[in-house]
Amino acid sequence: MSSVFFWEPTGINGLLCFCPRPFFDDRGAFFTLWSEEILQQAGVRTPFVQDNCSLSRKGVLRGLHFQEPPQAKLVWAASGAVFDVAVDLRPGSPTFGRHFSAVLDGASHRTLYLPEGFAHGFLALEENTVFCYKCSAYYAPDGQRGVCWNDPALDIPWPFAPTLLSEKDAALPTLSQLKQAAKE
Repeated sequence: MSSVFFWEPTGINGLLCFCPRPFFDDRGAFFTLWSEEILQQAGVRTPFVQDNCSLSRKGVLRGLHFQEPPQAKLVWAASGAVFDVAVDLRPGSPTFGRHFSAVLDGASHRTLYLPEGFAHGFLALEENTVFCYKCSAYYAPDGQRGVCWNDPALDIPWPFAPTLLSEKDAALPTLSQLKQAAKE
């Protein structure tokens, strides 16, 4: 553990939730959002090569996405709030198909580390939500994959149905369709 931030277990090996410990004074607050040293203490040895941010209106759902070649991510809401979901898609994993969900928001600055092999998505809970990603591999448009956000087999307890979903995300396969396609 660290005086800068601590991590919480998620029940899925390798998936970590980090919580910064802010320092307050008359000016406001200061906190460390991520630290390579602290990540290494938690067993994370991932080099990050790209940062991405999205701006979403309340009700926008993005995901559940993953990429080939695989990409690890460190994600957080800089402002606003999201219902964030990570789904274990690692072949042979004892938690394959299980998900972890958490509210990530600009007030708590909780951060989720997803190792390679996870699908990721979120539902914006507030207007003008800024969501940020540190990625271990560069964006590869031809390698974009995903799984259907409302697949009954995943049983994700979304807080409400999305009001806006891209055509691409609406057409994503279920987990069983994804597994079948991988066999072919």
